[in-house]
Amino acid sequence: MGFFVFLPLILPLTAVPIARLTEQHLHPRGAARLMTVISAVMAVCSVLCLGLIGVVGTAQIPGNPLPDSWSDPEVRAALPYHETVGTAAMWLLVLVSAACARTVGRHLRVRSRARRALTGLPAGPGPAGDLAVLPDRSPYAYALPGSPGRVVVSTGMLAGLPEDEREALLAHERAHLRHRHHRYLLTTQLAACVNPFLRPLQHAVAFSAERWADEESAQEVGDRRITARAVARAALVSHATPPGFAAFAAPTATPGPVPRRVAALLGPVPTSRNWPPAKTRAGLAAMVAAAGTAASALCALNAAVALLVVLKAVTPL
Repeated sequence: MGFFVFLPLILPLTAVPIARLTEQHLHPRGAARLMTVISAVMAVCSVLCLGLIGVVGTAQIPGNPLPDSWSDPEVRAALPYHETVGTAAMWLLVLVSAACARTVGRHLRVRSRARRALTGLPAGPGPAGDLAVLPDRSPYAYALPGSPGRVVVSTGMLAGLPEDEREALLAHERAHLRHRHHRYLLTTQLAACVNPFLRPLQHAVAFSAERWADEESAQEVGDRRITARAVARAALVSHATPPGFAAFAAPTATPGPVPRRVAALLGPVPTSRNWPPAKTRAGLAAMVAAAGTAASALCALNAAVALLVVLKAVTPL
């Protein structure tokens, strides 16, 4: 395995440039999908390589649960022996597992809490009966995934928007439900828990999901300026999000990306391409990210095959 087993742990850095450049040259739909796939592949490779490093490095430690033949001199000669590095890799795997479990647990708790808040509310007037209006002066709106999904909006938010902007807001939230954006967000959150170098992709996917929903909303209401006004006004009236609802709250409550979203909606319709032109900075960044992802997968696969071949040779039937 050698040095190459460590490469998948740092190759996610090759995907950092594409995190910001995709929004300039790709449709938000393509950007979200591309960066989610890159995050997932690189996270899996990172976990696999941590596991391989841990197995190889701890094979000689007394009391480990591995077969005795795995610590034979043949294995030690064929594979690098780093007890300290192997132990550290095992501890990192424990921390990664705990972080992922905490993220999934928080996601499920918030989802369950939001569901309980809707208990007893009748189906709303939406086209699919998916609208739930909460009598609350605090302005907020969010998409609650599930079977069925619900669009939850407070009376405070509805009171702060004119009729046409309400339609744009509801169309935005329904786009989140229709395209299951929560899966993209959860996947990249877990990937960032596995490898911190993937956090820029997590933030980029979150922004792309919002832009994707913005474009769907603009297409449904038939006026990009109305959607832009809805995004801006919702951000202005949203002073706070209810505790526990942050995982599903409309990111219009977060002021940071709102100007970029409004500017994009006031500009031309984004291209439908799923890959940036080759002779652009985004195209070069995409190629680097793709090469880094492929190299990460190949290094992880090579290390796994090498370990399996050696262990098969020394493990008795």
